[in-house]
Amino acid sequence: MKRGTFFRFAAPSIVIMVLLMAIPLVMAIWLGMQFMTFQNITSPQFVGLRNYIEVLNDPRFWQSFRFTLLFTVIVVPGRIVIGFVIALLLDQVSKFTRGIYLSLFLLPFIIVPIVGTIMFKQLFEPSGLFNWLYQLIFETRFRYNELTVKTLIIIHGIWYATPFALVTYFAGLQTLSQDLLEAASIDGASTWQKIRSIVIPHVRSLTIFILVISIMDSYRIFDSVFVLTELNPIYRADTLMTYTFQTAITVQRLGKANAMAILTVVGIMIVLIPNLIQSYKEQMEER
Repeated sequence: MKRGTFFRFAAPSIVIMVLLMAIPLVMAIWLGMQFMTFQNITSPQFVGLRNYIEVLNDPRFWQSFRFTLLFTVIVVPGRIVIGFVIALLLDQVSKFTRGIYLSLFLLPFIIVPIVGTIMFKQLFEPSGLFNWLYQLIFETRFRYNELTVKTLIIIHGIWYATPFALVTYFAGLQTLSQDLLEAASIDGASTWQKIRSIVIPHVRSLTIFILVISIMDSYRIFDSVFVLTELNPIYRADTLMTYTFQTAITVQRLGKANAMAILTVVGIMIVLIPNLIQSYKEQMEER
């Protein structure tokens, strides 16, 4: 396809993407340079880069950044590894059994996030199943503190989004040539050798795709933190999204919240651009 033909077909999508993304981004940058509250929202005061400097000097911003980074570093690899392992196991069972297991594994992904998080939290309430088991084993109640709440947020993050990695990997495994696996078995390759030398290279592009989506999803985590912590500062479990929300709604610093959102987007781009470049190079090599 000629370049001109391509742009004629792509022009409507490009225009829509610019309207939906570029314009709001420019507006957010401009609003981040204003001192704005709900009281002076119609006549904000221009303060330049003061909001950005204030955000970078805010200890709570860096605290929320560190927890968001910790969440991402643990949850993203956890989703990928668990999803890949379960997909390998499902690929070995019969179609009827596979359908049952897939229905069970996809349940967290189908439920509305807020509802799923509330159900998850109820397991640890005084009348919950996990609290009963915890009390039975350790002879004491499960208590909410900074460590346990952060642990629950991380566990829920893995539990909720692993089905996405599972389905993606399972679909990729269906395109794997069985002749390659059979030839490797004839040559005496073990199960681990086949996984390492054939299966993992086959799903490499899917792994990068899951990695990129999971990183973006982890950066914008809000629902589970909102439900599990109720935004109580005692748990010190704020993420970038929850702290931005509190800055805008509770503190009523709309300009600072916009500056915080822009810095968050910049951080996401710094992390994602190398992965996107690597994915593009691999796609070119496959051609």
